[in-house]
Amino acid sequence: MAEQTQPSFSIEKIFVKDLSLEIPHAPQIFLELENTKLNVELNTNGRKIEDHIYEVTLVANVSATVPDGRTVFLVEVAQSGIFQLRNIPEDELDGVMMVGCANILFPYARETVSDALTRAGFQPVLLQPVNFEAMYQQQKQRGQTATAEQEQ
Repeated sequence: MAEQTQPSFSIEKIFVKDLSLEIPHAPQIFLELENTKLNVELNTNGRKIEDHIYEVTLVANVSATVPDGRTVFLVEVAQSGIFQLRNIPEDELDGVMMVGCANILFPYARETVSDALTRAGFQPVLLQPVNFEAMYQQQKQRGQTATAEQEQ
């Protein structure tokens, strides 16, 4: 009986849900790669598929620009996973998905970004480690602030 109430977490599947790569100023831009500025944006979302089965998606948008503002490249990766989450309290599910699952998906997204850019003719871009716990806490605070402002 105790085993049935113990929280459990398992990875069912990890996959690339979407991958997009743009090099809008090719081939000329390959001659102007000095002093590029890299921009990285990450977003995580999750949804329930069926009882105890959840899909979590980590979207990484990585772009680079040259000093005059032209885009060198833009790559977007939606790295997804299907996770089985059982006996996890409802108020903790969001944290498990946005922190625990995101930490599992990040190395796969990082590799996909690097591989796509290498195949496109650029040097590999290795995304720096991310503190998903801090991101989740900031997101919760922003949500609480927005809710408090709406109530006023």
